[in-house]
Order: sequence, then C-alpha cells, then structure tokens
Amino acid sequence: MSSEEQSNAAAARRWREAIMPTYGTPGLELASGSGCTVTDAEGNTYLDLLGGIAVAALGHAHPAVASAVSEQITKLGHVSNFYSHEPELRLAERLLQLAGVDGNGRVFFCNSGSEANEAALKIARRTGRPNVVAADRGFHGRTMGALALTGQPEKQTPFEPLPTGVSHVPFGDAAALDEAVDEDTAAIVLEPVQGEAGVIIPPEGYLQSAREIADRNGALLILDEVQTGIGRTGYWFAFQRCGIVPDVITLAKGLGGGLPLGACIGVGRAAFLLEAGQHATTFGGNPVCCAAALAVLHTIESEGLLEHACRVGKEIIAAIERLEHPAVKEVRGLGMLLAVELDGDIAAAAAESARERGYLINPVRPDTLRLAPPLILDEQRANEFVRDLAEVLSEAHGGEGKN
Repeated sequence: MSSEEQSNAAAARRWREAIMPTYGTPGLELASGSGCTVTDAEGNTYLDLLGGIAVAALGHAHPAVASAVSEQITKLGHVSNFYSHEPELRLAERLLQLAGVDGNGRVFFCNSGSEANEAALKIARRTGRPNVVAADRGFHGRTMGALALTGQPEKQTPFEPLPTGVSHVPFGDAAALDEAVDEDTAAIVLEPVQGEAGVIIPPEGYLQSAREIADRNGALLILDEVQTGIGRTGYWFAFQRCGIVPDVITLAKGLGGGLPLGACIGVGRAAFLLEAGQHATTFGGNPVCCAAALAVLHTIESEGLLEHACRVGKEIIAAIERLEHPAVKEVRGLGMLLAVELDGDIAAAAAESARERGYLINPVRPDTLRLAPPLILDEQRANEFVRDLAEVLSEAHGGEGKN
C-alpha cells in the first residue's frame, strides 16, 4: 500500500470511529484550497468542480471573504437575535434590492437551506390553509418539515410519519399542478431547477404558470433557491429569468461563500405572516457569516461573475457536446449548475476516474454527473476538464468513445 493509500485509509478509519454513519466514508481527506483548486493531505491537487455542493461561489480562500471574516471576528463574533448589528442589516437590505422587492419584503436569517425551508413551511402554515403542493423528485432538506416537502420517498420512508398535508406532482407538468392546487392550498413549493434530481430544468413557461395558479387560488408561491440562487444560474435568483416574483424565496449554499448562512425572504403579505415569538434561531444572522455574504455579493457584482457564469457554463455544455461521446445522453444546465446524463449507471465510476486525473465531480444520480464549480472558474481550466472528460468517460464506459 502506498503512503497515499495508507493516509486515506487512516483517515477513513478515524472517520468511521468518530463520525455518525449518516454519510458514506469519504475516500479523500482535503487539507487546503485556493481558488478553484483543493489539496489533499498528501499534497495532491484537484480542480474542484463541485464547490462544496454549490457553496464555494468564489472558490476557496478568496481574499475578499477572508478579509471580511478576519476583520469582523475581531469586532463582533456573535450577538444572538436580541440585538441588531450592521452586517445583518446591510445584508438584508442588499438581498431585498437584488430580489427586486426592497420596500415590499422582509428577511429571516438562519444557518442552512433546510432551516430556510422550515421557515417557509411555517409561513405557509400561518395562512390558515392545511395543504402544500410540492414536486416529485424535489429536494428541500432533511429536517422533518423540509423532508415532508422533499419528493423522494426513499429519503422520507425511514422517518414517517412526517408532517401532514403535503402532496407531490410531477415537476414541470403545469396541468398536474393546476389540478392539485385549490382553495385549501397554502403554498406551492418548487425549485426553479431541481439540483439533487440531476439538474432538471422545467419547460419554458412552467414557473410563470405556477405563479398564475398560485394567484388564482390565493396560495403562496415558494421558490427554493438554495442551490440556484446567488449567481449560480447566471442570475442573482433563477426566478428572474422567468420574469416573475415569488411570495417566498429560500437561500443558503453560495450566500455565505463557505460559511453556514441561510435566508428566507418573504414578499408582500408573506413577509408578515410570522409574528414575534413564532420562529427563531440562535445563530441566524451571525455577524461573521453576514460579513462573508456581503463580500460574496460585492465580488460577484464587481467582477461581473453573473455574465461570466453564463458564458463559461454555455461553453462547457457546447464543448462536452462536441465530444460526441457515446456515453453521453444529454448535457444540460444553467450558468454554473450543469449535468451530464450518461447512457448507463456509470456516474460513480466516472467520478472516480475523474478524481484519479485531478478533478472532483459529483455522481448526483447513478446515471448523472453534476458540476457546480466556483463562479470564478475560467475558460482554460474548464477546457482542460472537458479535454480529459473524454478519457474519463471512455474508461467508465468500457474503453469506448472518441478521444
């Protein structure tokens, strides 16, 4: 066994002996990162094309985030929700501006996407209506309320009974959604793009139809932008490409640039349904996390990363399509949220082959690879990956394909 194999085996053993078995044992121990590159405990480097599952919007150890966090922690690290502070106020105001709802919205800060969706579900409950309609294969988190919204029975079954009143319809099917929503529906809960399902983009007009259906029935439209928000799709929020405004927006992942931060934004009447004492979280709006988020938003805007994400994402899709590899069924995505659907359940093998060549990608489904790289990924590194992807796919596919 090589020294590298010994090191990974030792880390795996320590993991199994200290960490609850809620995840598979990692096969790689990371030690540091810079930009789009991470380094393992043995000094091997990898191009990180997953970004902590769409979290590292600016990559690793970005100077703007590091500076903001370092400065804030020397001033004020935590205050609870009994007191206000400038980073939280500035961040709330900025998010409302970016969403186009300043003056008509309010923000609740929390620590994760699941927490943001729990807050959204409680907002829905406060309408007094009993039911919520969500989508098959959607993913909204693993806490009990968020899990009830998640349209994946394999994740739900071990924890039943879940909170009641949630039904699921096929994603992208406006007619099915229309049939399911009525005067007892408190809210429709959707992802603009289903990330964990394999980067599934709904048909044109679907979100507009969801908005109209919600309005016609007096229901809220809740959009889970945990994975798609903060520039991931080339827009500040994915709903902006559709020309609509939801009643509730949930955020996390890229918002904190690597620090744990979530947000639930209520718009119009949804901004005021939760009253004092009805919801809270101790660490929500933490000054250090808010300072990091402000640095993320400023950098995305000042460096033109929305346009960059659109351009590079399209180039990656086109380049993979030009490979004409027999293992590839479809390449899809928006901005820097991409998927490569394969012609068999070879995604795990492809991800392992990619890692051996210095790339970290995610087998999000047995037949699908997900890419969610930092928004700063440049064309050169993207082209290097696509060049090597042909060999990766050929190895996973049994040696076939063009090179």
